[in-house]
Amino acid sequence: MPAPNAQALQCITLANGLRVSLRHAPQLKRCAAVLRVAAGSHDAPTAWPGLAHFLEHLLFLGTERFPAADGLMAYVQRHGGQVNAQTRERSTEFFFELPPQAFAGGLERLVDMLARARLAPDEQWREREVLEAEFIAWSRDTVAQRQFQLYAGLSEHHPLRGVHAGNRASLQVEDPAFQQALQAFYQGFYQSGQMTLSLVGPQPLEQLQALAQSLGADLRPGQAIEQKAPVALFEHGKRSYQQAGAQHLDLLLAWEELPEGARQALDFLCTWLNDSQPGGLAAELHGRLWINSLNVTVLYQFAGQALVRLAFELAPQGVDQGAEIEALLADWLGFFASHADWPGLRREYRLLQNRKARSSTALERARQDAGDASPELSDAALSALKVLLGPFDSAPVDNPAVSWRLPPANPFLRSTAPAEHPGLIRGQTSAHRGLRTFAQDRLHKRRDSSAITPVELPANDSGEAALYLRWQLDDLPGTHALQARLNQGLHTLRAQARQAGVELSFTVQASAWQLQLIGWHEPIPAILEQALRSLTTPSEAIWQAPPEPPKALIPIRELLRALSEQPAATHVPPQAWDAERLRRLWSEAKWQGLALGFPTAIQTALNNALSRTPGSPAREVPQPPVASGERRWQTVPCDTAEQALLLFCPAPSDSLVDDACWRALGQLVQAPFYQRLRVELQLGYAVFSSVRQIQGRTGLLLGVQSPGTSLAQLLGHFESFLVQLPERIASLDDDAWLAQRESLAAQFNLADLPLAQAAELLWQAHLANHSSDYLEQLASNLRCLQREQLQVAARQLAEAAGGWLCLANGAAPDAGSQARTGSLPGLQ
Repeated sequence: MPAPNAQALQCITLANGLRVSLRHAPQLKRCAAVLRVAAGSHDAPTAWPGLAHFLEHLLFLGTERFPAADGLMAYVQRHGGQVNAQTRERSTEFFFELPPQAFAGGLERLVDMLARARLAPDEQWREREVLEAEFIAWSRDTVAQRQFQLYAGLSEHHPLRGVHAGNRASLQVEDPAFQQALQAFYQGFYQSGQMTLSLVGPQPLEQLQALAQSLGADLRPGQAIEQKAPVALFEHGKRSYQQAGAQHLDLLLAWEELPEGARQALDFLCTWLNDSQPGGLAAELHGRLWINSLNVTVLYQFAGQALVRLAFELAPQGVDQGAEIEALLADWLGFFASHADWPGLRREYRLLQNRKARSSTALERARQDAGDASPELSDAALSALKVLLGPFDSAPVDNPAVSWRLPPANPFLRSTAPAEHPGLIRGQTSAHRGLRTFAQDRLHKRRDSSAITPVELPANDSGEAALYLRWQLDDLPGTHALQARLNQGLHTLRAQARQAGVELSFTVQASAWQLQLIGWHEPIPAILEQALRSLTTPSEAIWQAPPEPPKALIPIRELLRALSEQPAATHVPPQAWDAERLRRLWSEAKWQGLALGFPTAIQTALNNALSRTPGSPAREVPQPPVASGERRWQTVPCDTAEQALLLFCPAPSDSLVDDACWRALGQLVQAPFYQRLRVELQLGYAVFSSVRQIQGRTGLLLGVQSPGTSLAQLLGHFESFLVQLPERIASLDDDAWLAQRESLAAQFNLADLPLAQAAELLWQAHLANHSSDYLEQLASNLRCLQREQLQVAARQLAEAAGGWLCLANGAAPDAGSQARTGSLPGLQ
């Protein structure tokens, strides 16, 4: 039976002028709110660049009613949600996602912080230093600078040419003129006439509307303000611009005076430019071995202007082919423009948009609603598309060197579930291998040691499912490079799967490979079958194509990637791989998996696909990333312009009691760690703490990236914070402790968890060899947790009872300790 469709979007305008969109989505387990203010960095006074971004930061620092410790960020974190904000050129968005029972409290805090900002001078001084650290990191980041340099070819007076991040020099908080400008910007734009509120959740529309009316009314009323239109993007009628680097090529296409519907028309065009199937631009350039990837995005759109970026990551053979690549782009655009009305692609686009909407999270859906997304290519959008393509309509389309074709239909957007075979237990086939239903286990009254563990979900009407497969491999040199090649071969399949509402990932974790599919359940078996075929018998092009270099990341993200992958230390040169060596590697692999939320109707297809899983089924518990009591420093080669440090502290064991203690510590640490290192010490803007599970072991993760503090000092701050943790726990108010404990326990109710979150928790529990009722037991342990147990756990944490793993972009504080397994100086 198909899952119920979400009701149509309902739009209302409150008495104070606030525009509100409401969507009832009964399949969701979370609610989301997005409040968009029609004012961004280009609306700030030119004398004070970065003022809009600065204000966004200040609004999170608390109000008289809700100080920072009980403000939106702390509240959302306490209830296991997510929260953030984004300042763009012409808008600023504030958004969060929460369980339904906590939603009203989140919305109340969001409205209060926008309506009653303190803008206190002492807070401005501190937050300006945070933006200064952000600015330094931005100015040193090659990816950010590459995008900023793109604008060098635009009109000199267009605001995109300016720097709007804000720093110590531009945010002169001591100047009365700056304070006047800050207040004027806040009072002028942060009022209901400039705001749109989008609410999405499983509650009835009447309940969402009541929330919007009761809380949205607190926003200051006002009138819409016309935002000033900028000058032309290019001078002298220019329409495009090219910028090349050693490994990349950027092409910018610009339009002026676009009609209504252009936003959707651009999305339609970018959708098919990004398609990597045969006959398209990306496939042609891949076939010539000129590019590793193509990503087409709309960089900017406002007041009839649009700027589209085609970012090509170049292969060595494509470095000097910029002119030819641009000519092929024009040729493809001319070919695309020559098709009247695109009826087939419009039907496909409708399917894509509907699947995207149906498989989105609450927060994704709310942001789509805030952006006025539509599943249909409207008549206005169709007319705008023809205007977009007008300059290319006369381009040649009879290039004998290229056989352009429109993208074929995505097969995963259509029904792929085959009929079940008669004569077998429902959900079972003769091709069965490793997957059993709970009904069969009850029928046969026997235990099953299969490598695939199926999990049923209570009242699962979301239409989603998840599948994990993990292969333990022989620790051979070069397997990371091989995995990267195989992952490269999944590019087109990954894109098609995403269009069909399924996220496909293939990752490496130490000496194991993991395949993960999460999303709309119906196409997963067919996607899995193709993925396994690609991984075991890849095309010859995989061995011939140049390896795609890993994408450059800022240091703290490089450390997070290294923490996840944990490559084995080896000094043996990597071996050359070919199809035969790959076959032998797969034949000796040991695999296990988890299937979550699959309805009986498609288990047959899933069983058939799983029967092609290479290797031998075997249930193995992976080793934790660091041994108990061990203190290890791992230097990760990456940018060292700023210091970045991660500290991962696993629990002493994988017992449920230790698991509960470490999760409670993570809950209590999050806000104080941020307050101490970011607000009080002002070490940097990238400061965070979280609970992370790696190889089945729960741990506390602390991280910071700092522009001016040494790694030794950062580590010292981490140590000082952890040493003081037992005292902090002792000083907790009883009511506050009990409330936080209950709030944390409530986050592990399986019936209330979004599928992606539930799947990851149960997969990590599976790796740790916990029973299928892990979440229920974890919640029970949390509710029984005593303060004294937590203090003992805090001392174990500070003493590295479960081990400490430090990852940094520099050597250990002891100058002579640079080995990957070096102990932390002064700590043993």
